[in-house]
Amino acid sequence: MDIEEKYLSEFSDRLEIELHKLCQSFGLAGARLLDNDDITMKFPEDLAKDYFSDAVKEFAKYPEVSLAWAGYLGMGVAKLWDIDFKAFQAVRYSDFKGKRGFDDLDERVVCEILGYDLQSEQAKKIADCLGSCAIAALNFIRHENIEPQSPRAYYVFARAVQVLYRIGASIELHLLGYHFERIS
Repeated sequence: MDIEEKYLSEFSDRLEIELHKLCQSFGLAGARLLDNDDITMKFPEDLAKDYFSDAVKEFAKYPEVSLAWAGYLGMGVAKLWDIDFKAFQAVRYSDFKGKRGFDDLDERVVCEILGYDLQSEQAKKIADCLGSCAIAALNFIRHENIEPQSPRAYYVFARAVQVLYRIGASIELHLLGYHFERIS
């Protein structure tokens, strides 16, 4: 592992730990971050390229949105994985976008995939949690003192997006009742 890859991995690990704690404070995570290889690998294999195309364009004006929407994407993917694995395998990033494209991805996921009314307490709790996670991630990025628009800035942003995606998936798995149990 080269120095840059080590730095990016450590950044991701630190960010994931902090965001997991934040989700716990909202009651949207248990003691461990929940994950699944199918869900985790769906992002780099099928979603990342198109998501980054949208998110990078929006980052300058709406950095929190570019980060938080990755959490909603993770939630939507986890829900589809749980309810219909065959449909999950075929889903693409465009399937998560709303009528206004990237702008209302959050509403499409919350209402049409997760099944919550946008004004429900659960939808508001999720929005508050993912919004707080996005702000925390943005603060993490800013504290790295990276030159804006540099290759390192892009890679740190990309890692933060991946962490938010995993956080969103973990939140949904938690809400679906998944948990780790010791097998004896």
